[in-house]
Amino acid sequence: MRIAVISDIHGNLEAMKTAYLDILEREADSIICLGDLTGYGPYPNEVIDFIREKRIMVVLGNYDASVVEKSFKYIKNNDINKLCMPWAASQLSSENVEYLKSLPQSLILKCNGIEIHFVHGSYRNINEYLNEDYDKLDEVMEEFNGDILVCGHTHIPYKKSFGDKLLINDGSIGKPKIGRPNGTYIILDTSKKGLRVEFIEFEYNHEKTIEAMKEKKLHTACIENIMTGAE
Repeated sequence: MRIAVISDIHGNLEAMKTAYLDILEREADSIICLGDLTGYGPYPNEVIDFIREKRIMVVLGNYDASVVEKSFKYIKNNDINKLCMPWAASQLSSENVEYLKSLPQSLILKCNGIEIHFVHGSYRNINEYLNEDYDKLDEVMEEFNGDILVCGHTHIPYKKSFGDKLLINDGSIGKPKIGRPNGTYIILDTSKKGLRVEFIEFEYNHEKTIEAMKEKKLHTACIENIMTGAE
């Protein structure tokens, strides 16, 4: 089985559409999204509609939870979010709000004797950042009961081994932090013994996203991020 794992779309419909076509070309059997459909980008409602139309499996992201609650409980209370979070919340249909409320915080897949956990931040907390240099990373993985933990949230793709356990981050579809205006995702190939991880970086028409952000008067820092891929 070939599983495409995406996350952190953040209202970037152009990036999501391009990623989806790329995933189809690579003949993935299924897609799992690790959340953060909303926030920062110009099309939060349309991204949710797209995900629902394609019947993609999704776990709840921290920004999605904040948009639903209209609070800063799960995101930083800064100038960017003071603009972006209320705006994103105002765009969503009542049906899509209920959809976000229905999302689980984790998914577990057992395949060929391997137990894979899919989360947004970590299995401990929806907004815990499992950066590669996180000082509690050893603790997190020691407590983890599965074989492979797959997360998003940091927007930085990587994989790291902890004995017989593996931690994988898929990066971000729509709000990159890799220093380039490209999206990233992964494909997990469980068709053979063990597991193969393929990291994929793709280009898309980010200028189209930037124009939409300018038209909707979104925060300039978010626009610069789409331009540069730098936070």
